[in-house]
Amino acid sequence: MNTLTLAPGRLLALGRSELTLLTRNRATLTMALLMPLVMVLVLKNSLAAYDLDGGAAAVGEATLTGGIGMVLVFVVYMNLVNAYVGRREELVLKRLRTGEANDLEILVGSALPSAVLALVQITVLVGAGAAVLDVRAPRNPLLLVAAVLAGIVLLAALGAVTSAVTRTVESAGLTTMPLFLVSALGSGMFVPVDEMPGVMASVCELLPLSGVMTLVRAGWQGTAAGQDLAGAALVTLAWAMISMFAVQRWFRWEPRR
Repeated sequence: MNTLTLAPGRLLALGRSELTLLTRNRATLTMALLMPLVMVLVLKNSLAAYDLDGGAAAVGEATLTGGIGMVLVFVVYMNLVNAYVGRREELVLKRLRTGEANDLEILVGSALPSAVLALVQITVLVGAGAAVLDVRAPRNPLLLVAAVLAGIVLLAALGAVTSAVTRTVESAGLTTMPLFLVSALGSGMFVPVDEMPGVMASVCELLPLSGVMTLVRAGWQGTAAGQDLAGAALVTLAWAMISMFAVQRWFRWEPRR
């Protein structure tokens, strides 16, 4: 990958182009907009089966924090795998590399619409969801924002990595499923980590999205210890660095021949 500079003008131009392609693909746009909301409803029913301390309010908070994770996975990760694979197979990425934009600008510019869409959905989820479920507002909103931004960066990088092993847009549903299942079941979205056995909980804390979800919950609840926050931040940073290295090493700019 070449120079790591970012030109705002080129980023916005690439972002507008990707947004146009996204809005033209109604199936992808509908999936990105509606699937997280459907999964929030499923998540609420799943969490209701657990006897969480705090009763209905705790279930509501767990639903919203888990919903934030769902938005990140569906809108950022899964959508970007489709986008990168589709643009690669259509030779769009190859043509972009012959212009002024460098590799990092192409990847970041292509991810901008998904990132903005995720931020909008999370804002609506936090505001409207908190009102509907009658739960308190986030206790540490700055930490919550930082966790969401870290999640967007991490999942965008993971999306680029996954696109390297995805041959077609149609097969993206299969290649993205492992991370979705691991994150949903092991990072505390559907099953609270506190409800897991000790060894399993320790292992699950090292999963790619676990650090982000820990920071999200801490931002909402405002009760996490400094040691837990530092551990979650280190896990997130480690996975982000691994993912970025993998993008530099294995990301494909052209279709396989």
